[in-house]
Amino acid sequence: MMRLVSILFLMLVVIGHLDCSAQKASSSRSASGKPGIITGADQTGKYLAYLKGKRIGLVANQSSVIGRKSSVDSLLSLGINIVKVFGPEHGFRGNASNGAVVSNEIDTKTGIPIISLYGKNQKPKKEQLADVDLMVFDIQDVGCRYYTNINTLEYVMEACAENDKELLILDRPNPNAYVVDGPVMTDDRFKSAIGIHYIPMTHGMTIGEFAQYLNGEGYMNAKCKLKIIKVANYDHDMPYELPINPSPNLNTQQAVMLFPSLCMFEGTAINEGRGTQMPFTILGAPALKGKYAFSYKPVSIPGMSEHPNHKDSVCYGLDLRTYDIEKLRASRQLNLSWLIELYNAYPDKAKFFTPGRANQDISAFDLRIGTDSLRKQIIAGVSEADIRKSWEPGLQKFKAIRMKYLLYP
Repeated sequence: MMRLVSILFLMLVVIGHLDCSAQKASSSRSASGKPGIITGADQTGKYLAYLKGKRIGLVANQSSVIGRKSSVDSLLSLGINIVKVFGPEHGFRGNASNGAVVSNEIDTKTGIPIISLYGKNQKPKKEQLADVDLMVFDIQDVGCRYYTNINTLEYVMEACAENDKELLILDRPNPNAYVVDGPVMTDDRFKSAIGIHYIPMTHGMTIGEFAQYLNGEGYMNAKCKLKIIKVANYDHDMPYELPINPSPNLNTQQAVMLFPSLCMFEGTAINEGRGTQMPFTILGAPALKGKYAFSYKPVSIPGMSEHPNHKDSVCYGLDLRTYDIEKLRASRQLNLSWLIELYNAYPDKAKFFTPGRANQDISAFDLRIGTDSLRKQIIAGVSEADIRKSWEPGLQKFKAIRMKYLLYP
């Protein structure tokens, strides 16, 4: 009996220490003296007991951390029985390029089976969930329709609903939660691997909020049973610097904040910094030589971008590495001026917007934006003010729906 009491006491000490250290890692006090943000994962005292005695399936990648330590490693050290890890795009360890095929494997560090949820197997299969009692989702998102973590979230929720499994979400802040902007996708023609939801380009929700939105708006045949560990001391306007890069090409906080605006260029003749160590902070193309002084050369970088646009060619364009992000935060908008500027500067405008790879009838740009109207407006020379005005009806309708599912001010 005394031995049992000692073990329990030791466990409580370890848990308390982990909870405390995690809070220290993620919640330094602000200048005003208010407590800082604490992620759902870092609040182990709120969910650890719920995991005990259950066979856990964990949806995770390199951004899944408790303090600065992998959530997988942390939970295993506390005796949690993780039977499988499900990895999204870029893989569990986050070392695969965008769009790269990620295969199932055994994690060399832990010996746990890793199931890829990117590629052909986007949704966990019935047999993959057979030995799982509870699914846990702990992945950092950046708040864009074309960032595929929210696709993975929906597929996991579908699988859980179909197989009577509960999903526990360890919520994390959205670094771009301040902005709800862009055209709302309303036409099924523009659904693709980089956009399956009828939302604006930036949705302004955390993963926990988005899960509630999916449940409430009927995206699935049956609702998923959800339990959400909320972020503490958080609201949508708060700046949040990510402690871990969420994917190989979002390797700086500047890139994370510029991503919603610069990812639009992936459907154009402009290189957005892939093939450099500065992705999503620079823009350029060889055809802009003589129009811009700033230049760089994209090259193949394994694990980041093996085949970047304009590989091994000098590109000329914009250097946004020191752009003041507070300007974006103050405007609460995506930046459209860079897109309009570079289109106007591009000499062969017929080649600015690239055709789709899978469906030649739909531009790759249109798939990313979720509509063909923006491309047509830019070609026609419509002003930025009028473009934004055309978005407003859809945005206002979405914002009213979004309000029902918010967990934070």
